[in-house]
Amino acid sequence: MPRLGEGEESFMVTTYRWFSSLSGRQKVVLSLTVIVCLAIIVPALLMDPASHRNGTARFTVDMPIRQIAPRLGVTGKALARELGLPLSAPKNKPLGELGVTQGRLSHATGHLLSHADRTGKYWVFLALALAGFVYLNMLGRPDGPGNEQRNIRYPRSPYLAVLTISVLVAGFYFGKSPNPMESIVKVFKSLVGLYPDPAVKVMAFLFFAALAVAGSKIVCGWACPFGALQELIYSIPLFRRAKRRKPPFAVTNAIRIVLFLLALLFLFGVVGGGKGFVLYHYINPFNLFNMDLEGTGVLMTVILALAGSFFMYRPFCQLVCPFGLVSWILEGVSITRVRIDRGLCTRCGACTRACPLPAAADRVQGRKMPADCFSCGRCLNVCPEDAIRYGPVFRK
Repeated sequence: MPRLGEGEESFMVTTYRWFSSLSGRQKVVLSLTVIVCLAIIVPALLMDPASHRNGTARFTVDMPIRQIAPRLGVTGKALARELGLPLSAPKNKPLGELGVTQGRLSHATGHLLSHADRTGKYWVFLALALAGFVYLNMLGRPDGPGNEQRNIRYPRSPYLAVLTISVLVAGFYFGKSPNPMESIVKVFKSLVGLYPDPAVKVMAFLFFAALAVAGSKIVCGWACPFGALQELIYSIPLFRRAKRRKPPFAVTNAIRIVLFLLALLFLFGVVGGGKGFVLYHYINPFNLFNMDLEGTGVLMTVILALAGSFFMYRPFCQLVCPFGLVSWILEGVSITRVRIDRGLCTRCGACTRACPLPAAADRVQGRKMPADCFSCGRCLNVCPEDAIRYGPVFRK
């Protein structure tokens, strides 16, 4: 029989040793967590199974905007913008009289329907974030082993398993919406009249924000499907020398901030001469999960982000994602996070080398505005002084 490669054997053996080292209490917690997550995800998979067929709804150019928009869950302004009409276009005239072709209408309505939130997906996000929260806080570090066995702590297999579920279930099964990025974009879109229910959009954003606060960006690090896809690609053991070159956080964050401000200026009509232009629509990689890659901007964003993930950690999250920017701000009030005991830390650089971002280095140096921490757990089993823990901020 063929033998496992050295890396694969080490991966499996480490996982087995970790599981064997869990205390009885931890094994109960692990079992309950798996049961609870399945109890959340399975009903979510069965909820509203026909949602992807909403695109078959029939709209014709003999119908006015006012008749179509409510059935799409958007305002007349949003539909007008999607059709390439001025936001002030007449809402009671048949679209044919406004020069809209049937092909353009079908494409526009299909795109708007793809943005409709699938309620079950929120439950999947909750389950994935819960799995990450429990693993990082209660399971990754076995109660039994001493410091000399730190190499078996926080094995990668549970993390990679959750990421794979995120891509397949939260991504390709449920489609692109909802997702953390769109949650904040839709809040601002509702403020310019593109959605009729700003309170609903705010609640959706608060859901993702609450998950980010529960654990340092845990929704980004463990549950977001496009973030998970980038993480899985980055985890492939290739181009290791390139991965050691980490772009300065000041540069990556500045690009993300500038894009966010520019998007707001376009959306509110300060730049471009009219309200309603949504910059993120043209660089939305979540379209991948609906296999909607017709736009050049979206296609190039997906290609660059996924190809770049072989060399750089989560390039889209670092450089573009507006929710990534907001969740970075929320890290300051996260309930649980990576914590460093400065009395034990000798600044040996082990965690700095293990971290795929400048996040660990910034925290060791005590910087007030450190780089994003995606709660990936890479730093938690490398410290020779046992100075790094993941846990509540109120615990000594």
